[in-house]
Amino acid sequence: MKQTKTILVVEDEPRTRQGFTKTLEAWSAGRYKIEWADSGQAALAWLEDHVAHLLITDIRMPGISGLELIEMQQRHKQFKPVAIIISGYAEFEYAQKAMQLGVVNYLLKPVDKHKLVQAVEQALLVEDDRHRIETMEKLVDPRLLETKETDTQYTPQVREALSFLDEHLHEPITMRQVADRLHLNPSYFSVLFKEQTELTFSEYISRLRVLRAKELLLRTTLSVGEIAERVGYQSDKYFIKVFKGYEGMSPSKYRSQTKETEENA
Repeated sequence: MKQTKTILVVEDEPRTRQGFTKTLEAWSAGRYKIEWADSGQAALAWLEDHVAHLLITDIRMPGISGLELIEMQQRHKQFKPVAIIISGYAEFEYAQKAMQLGVVNYLLKPVDKHKLVQAVEQALLVEDDRHRIETMEKLVDPRLLETKETDTQYTPQVREALSFLDEHLHEPITMRQVADRLHLNPSYFSVLFKEQTELTFSEYISRLRVLRAKELLLRTTLSVGEIAERVGYQSDKYFIKVFKGYEGMSPSKYRSQTKETEENA
């Protein structure tokens, strides 16, 4: 179940903080959770146990400034909210630093209600796009992507081999089997394949199997054992070992961690 997105307002001036909160609550009409903190320290404490999808923070506050708050979030937290900076000062160095930290808007006080709402709507669109890109990146293998982008330069034999692998990935395929199918000497085929794809046959097929497994982990409820079988592994343990080697975690952890991130978005 998808969680309601949360907007966190961080402002040390009570009247300004209340004004922002009321404006956003009226605009939101229950579509978003509006939370607030009266200092950078309070915001950090809140963020330890909660997720903010959009952070609206004053730039100058006692203790931890707005920019320091954003920098700390980006350095230590896996989930990084988009941010809007509020400032009473039109100083170039503030705006420059904010841009370096990926802040999506910089508003000067006094902030017009309509401009605040407009900035929030734009920031939430950026947050949606960022999440979609992150999810897509999780399902992409850059090395395999390179082979797809240059496949028009491959010889017919290598193109046929790649097509065969794609269609028969669920089977226990060997390099000799593919070479025989192409009527090529296995040693020659091995050199030809590596020369054109810049990957060994075994690395290519392992990467392709892991990629397909990632799709099944996120898009289906199949067990790890069933997924291992569907991508051509006869042993669950070996599949888990190969998957860990490429993703740095087990298939089960990959599934739970990625789905948790999607639910928080």
